[in-house]
Amino acid sequence: MELEVTETVRSTPSRHEKSLGLLTMKFVSLLQEAKDGVLDLKVAADSLAVKQKRRIYDITNVLEGVGLIEKKNKNIIQWRGENSGSQTQEVLEQLKVLKAQISELEAQEKELDLQKAWLEENMTHLNHDPITSTYKFVTHEDICNAFSRDTLLAVMAPAGTQLEVPLPET
Repeated sequence: MELEVTETVRSTPSRHEKSLGLLTMKFVSLLQEAKDGVLDLKVAADSLAVKQKRRIYDITNVLEGVGLIEKKNKNIIQWRGENSGSQTQEVLEQLKVLKAQISELEAQEKELDLQKAWLEENMTHLNHDPITSTYKFVTHEDICNAFSRDTLLAVMAPAGTQLEVPLPET
């Protein structure tokens, strides 16, 4: 007995192809390419092969709500946002400044990572060095100097003890 394997060809679009997000991107591209940014919604629905015009209205309502389009009349809208290729000089300058800040912050992060690695390596050496292990303590004076403006309580309790201290009400 021989089985015949056939590949079914998908006649309906995939879920991704029908998504409102993808339709919105196509709609905005169509709108930006339209002469003077003016578009007839009926033409858009036909061009995008939209069966439910409600989806186009959902998109236009959101775009109008955020100020990217305005309705000229019933089925005519106009793009109010910037075209993809028309970035102003001010935006480009701001982008340049932000990129410089990112580079500077990345350099600082790299330096901090190096310092952290150096500290971790030194801590490992100190913890495993028999000579320094005898000096692992802090004096009362060290603690008082480090926390001179704070109230400190020393509690000696067995391991595993849980201590709850409520924050003072101000």
